[in-house]
Amino acid sequence: MTISAVPAVLLVLVQIAYPLAHGVGRDRVTVAVVLLSAGAALTHAAVTRGVRWAAGVLVIVSGVGLVAEVVGTATGIPFGGYDYASGRLGPEVLGVPVVVPLAWTGGLYPVWVVAGLLAKGAAGRVSLTAAGAVGWDLFLDPQMVADGQWTWRSPIPGLPGLGEIPVSNYVGWFAVATVMAGLLEWWDRTAAGSGAARAVPVAVFGWTWLGSTLAHAVFLGLPVSAVYGFCGLGVLGIPLVRGLKARRITLWPGTHGTM
Repeated sequence: MTISAVPAVLLVLVQIAYPLAHGVGRDRVTVAVVLLSAGAALTHAAVTRGVRWAAGVLVIVSGVGLVAEVVGTATGIPFGGYDYASGRLGPEVLGVPVVVPLAWTGGLYPVWVVAGLLAKGAAGRVSLTAAGAVGWDLFLDPQMVADGQWTWRSPIPGLPGLGEIPVSNYVGWFAVATVMAGLLEWWDRTAAGSGAARAVPVAVFGWTWLGSTLAHAVFLGLPVSAVYGFCGLGVLGIPLVRGLKARRITLWPGTHGTM
């Protein structure tokens, strides 16, 4: 598990630098964060299930993410009308920066792992993963919009305090994440788990939840999204903390738990 922890540790260090960076430097930090988050997810997947299974995770999540983003920017479905800033995040495919599909993989995988610890069946895991993805986007979208990485052009109103981001965005996120999670549930059955520790993706989830709350509230001047994001990811985070505290959930091989 040491190997899978390396990109996760680097991810935390680079994210700490985000509020300190500006202009082109911040764009580079953003790209580094995406690459490290995807690297942490895929390295853990490879360690626990094998390279083939990790490759499938990448194809499923980033593949569906790319299709959703290309269709979304072209038609406004399923998120609402929006456009990416040109030339800021590296190479693009049909107007979508290549790092964006990788961001889906880096962000969704820890949520999916935590959902698996909490849910009692496949349907529950899919639903919790989709809900957690929306919670993550309650941090992500306000942060990236404030930084000018993409701009919304939808007449649909937003949440109180986040009026520039249409509510349809979160509906779209839930729908796309449901498809991703459903495919991951199917793919999950193709390779047996090694019993390796799940501490790395769970730690990344916790950092995303609590670290983003702190960053938005204190360093980025986004207190509204700090509250929304904390509550959104808290749908998974609070039961996770309770389960860990009560030892119903365990993260290390060779230990016991009921979840």
